[in-house]
Amino acid sequence: MSAVQTPLARTLGAIFFVAIVTFVPVAGQNPTPAPVTINPTFETYLESLRVQAGIPGLSAAIVKDGEIAWERGFGYQNVEARIPATPDTPYPISDISQTFAATLLLQCVEQRHLELDTPVSKYGATLDDAPGATLRQLLSHSSAALAGDTFKYDPERFAALTHVTEHCIPQPYRKSVSHRLLERLAMKDSVPGRDLKDASVVEEGTYDPAVLERYAHVLERLAIAYRLDKRNKPVRSDATFTDGVNAADGIISTVRDLARFDAAIDDAILVTTDTLAAAWTPALSKDKTPLPMGLGWFVQSYRGEPVVWHFGVVPGGYSSLIIKLPAKHATLILLANSDGLTGPYQLQAGDVTRSIFANVFLRLFT
Repeated sequence: MSAVQTPLARTLGAIFFVAIVTFVPVAGQNPTPAPVTINPTFETYLESLRVQAGIPGLSAAIVKDGEIAWERGFGYQNVEARIPATPDTPYPISDISQTFAATLLLQCVEQRHLELDTPVSKYGATLDDAPGATLRQLLSHSSAALAGDTFKYDPERFAALTHVTEHCIPQPYRKSVSHRLLERLAMKDSVPGRDLKDASVVEEGTYDPAVLERYAHVLERLAIAYRLDKRNKPVRSDATFTDGVNAADGIISTVRDLARFDAAIDDAILVTTDTLAAAWTPALSKDKTPLPMGLGWFVQSYRGEPVVWHFGVVPGGYSSLIIKLPAKHATLILLANSDGLTGPYQLQAGDVTRSIFANVFLRLFT
């Protein structure tokens, strides 16, 4: 990417991060963190990248050892109303929703309700061009073409796993997301589908009325989507966005809530450490070549260290990025109300280092 060669980008190696306070437990009842001291150069760099990318609003958090070490909002979640972006601003997380589906499915595997190497057709999912595709292959985006032999990032195929989840957990997929993940982890500002602003989209009795009311209030605070016009100025997006939720897309969340999800993953609350190790190991092609994904997560190395990550992009609307450094117990979470965070970098190819935002974090912590 040519942007990496800008004078601003060349200062990256001099940036360093300092946190000299008591961290706030993610699982605690009070979501407001104690003050955190950050070297101003880091925040200046991130803010400069936001402006350079034409992103109106950006929310960010760094999780270290299961606790929020730093969080910040940059710019505006609503430009016209001058409402600042904050760590509790809700955004559609788009493809990062896949990590939630993967968690539910891996729970089913642990409980022996599903098998990774069984064709998903046995579990109610139909792929006409690959009838023998297995759960492992769909989770690793290797079910297209010669099934299991090539990587092709394809969220539409991943969405077929919605039916597999409902086979294992016999209830609507969104209810499993709510009850097994969002409510369990006290992710109070997360919603399984922006269509829940209208309670009639779900059967009566699916949710407690108080939960539906809370979801509606969260969606009222949703960051406004923007795109860049011909002068590279942000204007309100006219793109069409996903209303419902499936295994590949649809969850609304905040960086604070995603920090709770991240901490629960690292603490083996949701799946065992052995399952995590398998999920974060690259899938192999038939000739044993490592592929860019494990089970629901992208995996690669940077400076000899493992990097586990995922991204989301809604063209003309939103973008998201989560990067985990398991050896450092550190995670970066970024959510934006335009596609400028991840859209320009072709991250679907499986290399997070294409992103200049990712390089800020990777060079800080590795």
